[in-house]
Amino acid sequence: MTPDLTAKLDIERAIEALLFAAAAPLSVADLARRLPEGADVGKALAALKARYADRGVTLEVVADKWQFRTAPDLGYLMVEEREEPRRLSKAALETLAIIAYHQPVTRAEIETIRGVGLSRGTLDVLHEMNLIRLRGRRRSPGRPVTYGTTEHFLEVFSLPSLHDLPGAADMRAAGLLDLNVPADFVIPEPGGAREVEDPIGLEEMEQVEFAQDFFESAEGEAH
Repeated sequence: MTPDLTAKLDIERAIEALLFAAAAPLSVADLARRLPEGADVGKALAALKARYADRGVTLEVVADKWQFRTAPDLGYLMVEEREEPRRLSKAALETLAIIAYHQPVTRAEIETIRGVGLSRGTLDVLHEMNLIRLRGRRRSPGRPVTYGTTEHFLEVFSLPSLHDLPGAADMRAAGLLDLNVPADFVIPEPGGAREVEDPIGLEEMEQVEFAQDFFESAEGEAH
């Protein structure tokens, strides 16, 4: 017989148990499916987050999904010897930042913003690290492929959503933005108004990547 989880505290305990047992972060919808109809999941999550604020683990939301994580000040306890993770080059970091802030964005647009050509290897690295993905095809001449970031990108940078990317004021305060930038300088909002695009399927995605590899290899041999 299933227990009656109608009391507020029982809902919180049930969510706590589900999150601890889950192998991956859970969304509000994931939790709601396991709880009685009408359960106030949002309120319970807020209460749990407050309760765990000063504990060894904290309740965090990343990419709109909830998960218990080790408290930041105790992270050093979890350090262990392992292979050095792959580091991004300056070109890759610049490209990733452009994609994050301007997505959906085409390769030509990335090159225009950076002011230099974009090597295939840069996009390869970001793809292999699951930081970017092919989003679709722009409804414009040539039907160029557009790029965007992945959920893993949000997890790596501990961002609840793309709207939590730092703005110009945040970057200036952190010393990451020149104080002499033009007064009308703005940081674009990811996912804002862009030209319409069509989604790209898995089969077409593989064809696009094959075509890029083939033609760029041919160009390299020609030179």
